[in-house]
Amino acid sequence: MKRLFTAILFFLALCTVAQEININKSLEGFDNFMSEVLMDWNEPGAGVAIVYKDKVVFKKGFGYRDYGKKLPVTENTLFQIASNTKLFTTIAAGLLVENGVLKWDSPIKESVPELEFYNDHLNTQVTLRDMLGHRTGITRHDMIWFQSDFTRKELFDRIRFLEPLKPLRQDFIYNNLMYAAVGYAIELRTGKTWEEFVTQEILNPLEMNSTIFSIADMQKSDDFGVPYNEVRDTTLLYKIPLKESAVAVGPAGSMISNLNDMSHWVISLINNGNYNGKEIIPRSVIRESLKPGIAFRNTELEEKGYKERLNSIYCMARSIEIYKGNVLTKHGGDLPGFHSQVAILPQDSIGIVSFVIGDQGAALRDVIMYNVVDRLLGLEQTDWNRRRIADHKERKALSKNARSQTGFDHIEGTIPTHKLEDYSGIFSNEAYGEFIVERKNDSLFFNFRKTVLPLSHYHYNRFDTPNDEDFGKWSLNFKINPQGEIGSAVVSIDQGQVEFIKKPDETLSDYNVLKQYLGKYDFAGSVFEVVIKDDKLNILFTRTNNVLIPYKKNVFKVEKFDDVQVEFILKEDKVIGFKYKTPSGIYDSKKI
Repeated sequence: MKRLFTAILFFLALCTVAQEININKSLEGFDNFMSEVLMDWNEPGAGVAIVYKDKVVFKKGFGYRDYGKKLPVTENTLFQIASNTKLFTTIAAGLLVENGVLKWDSPIKESVPELEFYNDHLNTQVTLRDMLGHRTGITRHDMIWFQSDFTRKELFDRIRFLEPLKPLRQDFIYNNLMYAAVGYAIELRTGKTWEEFVTQEILNPLEMNSTIFSIADMQKSDDFGVPYNEVRDTTLLYKIPLKESAVAVGPAGSMISNLNDMSHWVISLINNGNYNGKEIIPRSVIRESLKPGIAFRNTELEEKGYKERLNSIYCMARSIEIYKGNVLTKHGGDLPGFHSQVAILPQDSIGIVSFVIGDQGAALRDVIMYNVVDRLLGLEQTDWNRRRIADHKERKALSKNARSQTGFDHIEGTIPTHKLEDYSGIFSNEAYGEFIVERKNDSLFFNFRKTVLPLSHYHYNRFDTPNDEDFGKWSLNFKINPQGEIGSAVVSIDQGQVEFIKKPDETLSDYNVLKQYLGKYDFAGSVFEVVIKDDKLNILFTRTNNVLIPYKKNVFKVEKFDDVQVEFILKEDKVIGFKYKTPSGIYDSKKI
């Protein structure tokens, strides 16, 4: 019996050893693979780190972090990790859930009453998990934050303008602004900025001492990645200007890190929040981040017959899929010129970080990751590289063909209805902010998000920009108001058409200007009062309240009716009454 027990123990020991991964053997030929795929994708550089159990077992840079200067990628090279920031925000929010400050599944407004959504239904139903799981039904609206000067609070306050596209919890709609809002909620409840809270509670305990939050800080380093892309329809590489495009939306994608630091992060995720023998993240928070939220279709199986990746589900800041029978969690990150993937095989205690530089090879982050998974698990290596390159070439050809067929709706022989200078001005939208149309000599220019593009007449009151390599093509459709003037411009942005209203002279909204109109007015025996409410003039009638919108000097439009005006009458620089102008007539009122 004793011999049998000893034999069983020996057999189990052999099984345990057999299940251990021989990293060096598994990665034989990997360096050659990396050289080949970088060449295939015309990518300047990449970085790969592998964690096994509680140790970093591989960490290496490939190619160039600065293609122009031929500086190599190292394990210390800083990359924008983009949306891989989101899991840090989720974990940070989870720490507040553990402390009873926030709740995963109660309406977020119970904990953060300052947050306002588009309607009462969302206000009473949306939870923290909904926001972090991209299931609010609200579309992305990325141009609200991209390259904007909005503060995080201003983005937070704009949530109320975003009308949902789908019912709550019925579909997956990726939304960076929800993460920005959660980041600001952390600030509201802790008194610390999101950056301060994440640094104190996560980065410092994990010894992620090189991880930062801004391009300015990145450029202070002597080892950072320089983003590149291919000139359209060529293989020529050009350097993408580094821009602070994600400061306000930071909790969704502003973090900058390297292979060293990200390895510490992955070690903690693999080991239930433990790092160097200490619990940094409660196990319950990590488990909640992996609770299933919204399921995806098996698109690759349905459309191409690929069977490797099945039953993908988005949780919070990462998805779960079954890869060749193995549980795999992952999340990607993309900003101009930088692309990342962080993947974990929880049942196998494997973690993989992949960074690539170059927009044309964004898909390479996944090619690398899946190749490493196949190698470490001893699986047959699927040629993801060939598959993804075929998709890339097809999309590139479709794009080139599409751009060759512009102008399909162009009507020849038309002219603008107004003089060029009439189209110039500042145009504003409550969610997206402002753009400027400027006239210089005999041309118009579109100035939006720190980018200036020329406008050319297309037909009637439509003006188009060129199809810019980085900023795309913009079409402005100017609308005439009831007074026969250019009153607004409609632009296709993100997921719909957005109307920008032409702004009047800003001095018309100055309090010192508005206060001269305040007081009571007699209108055929009835008394009306003009007051300032929410920084706007209001005429208080017996049962109604008309909000007045500045239009011209001493003239305002009624907010609800674009064809109704209120003109204040002055005598010797004092207001003596107003004229209420409607299409049916003009009604006089005297100041009391």
